[in-house]
Amino acid sequence: MSIVLVGSTSGSITLQEPAVSGNTVLSLPAVSGTLITTGSSGQSIPKAALPTGSVLQVVNASTNAGATNNTGTPADTGLTASITPTSSSSKILVIVSQNGLAKNNNSFMNLNLLRNGSQITGIEGAVGYTGTATTNYVGGSTLSYLDSPATTSATTYKTQFYNGAGGASVVCQVNGATSTMTLIEIAQ
Repeated sequence: MSIVLVGSTSGSITLQEPAVSGNTVLSLPAVSGTLITTGSSGQSIPKAALPTGSVLQVVNASTNAGATNNTGTPADTGLTASITPTSSSSKILVIVSQNGLAKNNNSFMNLNLLRNGSQITGIEGAVGYTGTATTNYVGGSTLSYLDSPATTSATTYKTQFYNGAGGASVVCQVNGATSTMTLIEIAQ
């Protein structure tokens, strides 16, 4: 038996019974809201209604602009990305793929990850130890960090690099190679 609901101004909605044997129960929620159907356009589940572990948004950034640091003091690599979390309880998964060059004089590159200008993690020896005064090592490093920024304000992540052994040069984005940063907001 079908149920017909007459529209408040015109038209109607028919609830059609399925052709099944036995009893089937469809439980309606005891709250007000909008029913989302696969046949509708322009409808989406609100981000706040998604379960824990859902991906809420993804931001990707890249750079291939070379950067050189001749000191043991951290300097910007040029790789940066910003995200505005949907909820203050969200986690942000930061994935960095940073390339670099450790030049001569026994150098190696260290890499730091910063949120809004403050360091939150880092890698020592992101690009390997040269070992001699004449060897250059080109390499890459991947850094993953699950952050809890506890905000719904715009949040900026960036990387910084420096020579962990002193004053010889370390270089990022060597010969135009691309470094990338991906920010993934995860519902909690």
